[in-house]
Amino acid sequence: MQGQPAHPDQRPGRAGRPGRHPVRVRGHRQPARGGLMLDDLPGWGEVPTPAGRFRLVPVRLPADLDLLAGWMNDPEVDEFWTLAGPPAVTERHVRAQLDGDGRSVPCLGLLDGAPMSYWEVYRADLDPLAGHYPASPHDTGVHLLLGPATSRGRGLGAPLLAAVAELILRRRADCRRVVAEPDVRNRRSVRAFERAGFRAAAELDLPDKRAALMVRDRDSPPA
Repeated sequence: MQGQPAHPDQRPGRAGRPGRHPVRVRGHRQPARGGLMLDDLPGWGEVPTPAGRFRLVPVRLPADLDLLAGWMNDPEVDEFWTLAGPPAVTERHVRAQLDGDGRSVPCLGLLDGAPMSYWEVYRADLDPLAGHYPASPHDTGVHLLLGPATSRGRGLGAPLLAAVAELILRRRADCRRVVAEPDVRNRRSVRAFERAGFRAAAELDLPDKRAALMVRDRDSPPA
């Protein structure tokens, strides 16, 4: 199961063409780099899941680059993330977030201490995505890819998505919902979100894809 990368307007394409600058949403104060736009994600800690103990750890460069670039060059991953190529392609994509103002945090997902997934947790209300749906303040978005081929086809996507959604809603008191926008063609991803307690709210015509807007409300029962 593969999720999607950051909104296409924000990320480099195959040739490394930079996207446009992140959107500024009227009425939201724009904190300086390093502000806690995601409520201190590095301190969110570990959570139990049916598959084991899981935690999000912010990506470190260059330490994690070879691992991430290897995952991005898997054809199954590249079908939706389009970041195959030399490590510099992945580095540009990740570095743009690390050097930004904190609205998007790229993370490794560790299951029982082993890195097995890549996540982007981001402020959807401050993302270009907010121009395509009725965003609410502090909406928080997620993107996911399961890195090693051995992590796919095992039903891991749904429990991990459910755990991360619960973690976001627990740690971000102002967030009322978690959103995602997988490609509608990526049926495995859409089904995993549904099994994780997300509902399909709409289909969106984004610049590079037709996306299913998946929403996990704070008052939804846990998956």
